[in-house]
Amino acid sequence: MAIFGSARDVSMIRHVNRELLNDVISQQCAFYKPRLEETVTNVYGESAGEKYWMGPILLSCLLSRTDQAFPDTDLGIDADQAISFFLLRDDLVDANFVAEVGDVILYQENYYEVDVVISNQYFVGKNPDYPNESNPINPGLVDFGYNVSIICNTHLVPSDKLGISRERFI
Repeated sequence: MAIFGSARDVSMIRHVNRELLNDVISQQCAFYKPRLEETVTNVYGESAGEKYWMGPILLSCLLSRTDQAFPDTDLGIDADQAISFFLLRDDLVDANFVAEVGDVILYQENYYEVDVVISNQYFVGKNPDYPNESNPINPGLVDFGYNVSIICNTHLVPSDKLGISRERFI
């Protein structure tokens, strides 16, 4: 029988993580999700006109960023930066939000497009979604484990390519 990773342990880890993210680190990012059914596309699947976005959804995060790079292109000097956003999975569940490739994250007045979504950080190494009911060696593993976080690897996107702007209300 497993000793660590029960619901009580998971509750403590959840509370510590939320306190760290919200009260100590206190960094936030805003997620925008494309509204594909409203965006008009051309023959190639590219947006032909305006793009429509859902959001923003504000979430607490921890991040790891690389240095900015300014590569030379045929059109002049470009700006590039990669950032990994670390989010608590429980915060996404509470917000009823699923992070997907193609979503856009606003952080410090820059927009970052999600390239990769990673969801494999498990407390005590056990995936709670994996069926462990019929384990004769270690019965009761269904009640153990916790999917801790979601990692979104992103790259910098110029805001004029996205067409995200504030709505004005009269």
